[in-house]
Amino acid sequence: MDRRRFLRATSIATIGGMSVRGFSSPLLRALGSRDLGDRVLVVVQLYGGNDGLNTVIPLDQYGILSSVRPHVIIPESAVLPLSGLDGTGLHPALGGLQSMWNDGKLSIVQGVSYPEPNYSHFRATDIWETGADHDQILNSGWTGRYLNLEYPNYPSGYPNAEMPDPLAIRIGGPVGPALQYLGLSMGTAIVNTDDPLDLSGNIYNDPLSALCSGNKLGLVRTVQEQTDLYGDVINAAAQMGCAHGPYPEGTTPGAKLGQALRIVAQLICGGLKTRIYWVSLTGFDTHAEQVQESDHTLGTHANLLQGLNNAIHAFQNDLAGLGLEDRVLGMTFSEFGRRIVSNASIGTDHGSAQPMFLFGSKVIPGMLGTNPEIPVDTSVQTNLAMQYDFRSVYASILTDWFCLQPEETDQVLLDTYQPLALVDPEGCINIGVHEQNQRAGDGLLSVYPSPFTDRITVNYVANGGRVLVQVYNESGKLMTTLLNAPMAPGNHTLSADLGELPAGVYYCRLQNESRQQVRNILKVR
Repeated sequence: MDRRRFLRATSIATIGGMSVRGFSSPLLRALGSRDLGDRVLVVVQLYGGNDGLNTVIPLDQYGILSSVRPHVIIPESAVLPLSGLDGTGLHPALGGLQSMWNDGKLSIVQGVSYPEPNYSHFRATDIWETGADHDQILNSGWTGRYLNLEYPNYPSGYPNAEMPDPLAIRIGGPVGPALQYLGLSMGTAIVNTDDPLDLSGNIYNDPLSALCSGNKLGLVRTVQEQTDLYGDVINAAAQMGCAHGPYPEGTTPGAKLGQALRIVAQLICGGLKTRIYWVSLTGFDTHAEQVQESDHTLGTHANLLQGLNNAIHAFQNDLAGLGLEDRVLGMTFSEFGRRIVSNASIGTDHGSAQPMFLFGSKVIPGMLGTNPEIPVDTSVQTNLAMQYDFRSVYASILTDWFCLQPEETDQVLLDTYQPLALVDPEGCINIGVHEQNQRAGDGLLSVYPSPFTDRITVNYVANGGRVLVQVYNESGKLMTTLLNAPMAPGNHTLSADLGELPAGVYYCRLQNESRQQVRNILKVR
């Protein structure tokens, strides 16, 4: 038994032989067996495709952005600066996240996407939630596979003394693909913490048929009974009387997100051992009227970001006041970003790469990656270059937050993805934090000639370990992988024939563990 499972197994306690329905009284755990060492992930999903260029604003690219997105660009004077990071700022609605940045509780990951991105809301959401390749259909989500690894045989035998609470809780929406495993929901969906359901003694003692239908009915009964028991423990945890800080109020989407995060804080404080909470904010599909024409700091997108900002900032302050912030890691994502060029409807269309936020007292603060480089010949088809595969973000969370071994992380993600320097791994491994990639001025990658007609030469610097060199077109489609192999530390050179590619803008991408760089290249006839 490894250290992770040993600690979990030895955390079980009882008081005077008391038995509690569902094995899960929050009061019981508060008195003796509550394990505050369990780590929690809170996922904040932004439905619709968030405009990353107006969220994390590359001020060093402001001149060209002004010319290609004049209808939506945020005035330079209104952009919130990030202390210690020149050339990058936040939307003026994100003052709370700016404060978290200053406190070392915010990490920004630039240019997150995947090869050959899909621009359908439904398919792109499915890819992000399951961790699939662009041409792969999966019937399990990345968090669902993680929970199956931690709690095999679920739902049979659950709840139990080792895990008496829901494995995951979705607040304010249905349990989506991310929290499913082979068609089985690994989470419980709630809107609030009230529990009017009581199925005890109603259906569970009737004999089951020996036929196939009996097995199916048995599964239905198991799920119904779990729903009943989990409703009890959620309601009990919410009644523990924790003193919360203020949250946004009202009926706006941002206020609803704030109330969902308040429930998360309630349940963590109330003693639930739930590992994953999932909340969401809708409305980011800003094809039209993304900003007010007279003032680009106002409008639909500003209102959404203000709601996101207020909710997350209140949540983080609440966790700190409750003494829980070291146990909680938060992550935001959207199914895709928006195009570089704005449209004539004062909006932006579906794009590819986006920035992600990770927040909490255990993040490695700062910005991972560099500001996106905007090509001088940007067109309506041009997308932001991918710097990091979203599954590398997941790998970082699984490895450095949930303490999986590398082979376990590969098992959950169904492939090998390089973890990034996002979460302090203290408590998982006995070394300091990973090297942080803030070295935008370091020349790790050069590609010449540009423009080119047939062949390119790629010079790159490796730090040891696996090196990935790829070429993407301007839409984000992977055209070729030039290298994917362990390399010795030092300077390296490779040559590639790209003569069969059509003329246009391309991106050459280098990733060496947590370090990456992207270079634009232009192919001419």
